[in-house]
Amino acid sequence: MRLSSLLCCVSNRNTHHSEDEASSKSQTKKHAVSTSASSDAAYAPKAAADLFAKYADPDDAEVIGPEGFETLCTDAGVQMDGAQPLILAWQLDAQEIAKIRREEWMKGTGALRISSLKILALALKELEDLLIFDKPPIPDHTQLSSSKKTGGPYNRDRYIGYAVDKKATFGAMYQFCFGLAKTEGSRNIDMEMASAFWSVLVVPKYPIMTEILDFIKTRGTYKAVNKDLWHMTLDFCETVNPNLDNYEAEGAWPTLLDEFVSWKKGKQGDEGGHTDGEE
Repeated sequence: MRLSSLLCCVSNRNTHHSEDEASSKSQTKKHAVSTSASSDAAYAPKAAADLFAKYADPDDAEVIGPEGFETLCTDAGVQMDGAQPLILAWQLDAQEIAKIRREEWMKGTGALRISSLKILALALKELEDLLIFDKPPIPDHTQLSSSKKTGGPYNRDRYIGYAVDKKATFGAMYQFCFGLAKTEGSRNIDMEMASAFWSVLVVPKYPIMTEILDFIKTRGTYKAVNKDLWHMTLDFCETVNPNLDNYEAEGAWPTLLDEFVSWKKGKQGDEGGHTDGEE
């Protein structure tokens, strides 16, 4: 299932309104924020607070719920099927998927010095390019500083730090996302949710993840992912070559990954023992 569909499921699971009421509120909210996406004024705490209020839940002014979260992303031009909604949650240190509390919003946007959707979208795109698509840092990134000092669009101090060690930063964001996907009181995350997260976080960086997801879907027997499997899956993608020539069975990999290797090698055998570019 796609990430956007899962976010919709979160919204449907948590709402207490009828479909007609939800639709009416959605239309009202979209109208209320229709002009906010064009604003690119300098950071102001009041503007950040006002922006939060426009997307806050009608029944709880202290929270942007799943519906408001999706509307915010849509108005900012943030694709719900990509990694940017997860990057946003990470930057705000949100504790629940598709939900932002006022204190998280004010603290996060204050650190980034962002109070408009246009600049928020810019920051998320730059982080996605750096960490997900592994693009080089933006030009002269080491000279960039906070908007307060240089008049830049937002405070890129975090970005500068991330660019120093992109692998470690991605790992930290990846581990954060496990907690984001996990429901309260559970030690695991649902395989459907894990697969959606893997598809937007890991697949663009490590194509072998596509094959792992194909294997999981083909088997259809794996139901949940614990923290160890989540961590080791990234480690596997980072260290094992796509043709598996450096895979070591004694490496104490989780059972799912060992079974994936057997499955992939079996497919290679069925195709004559190798594929193009593989031995």
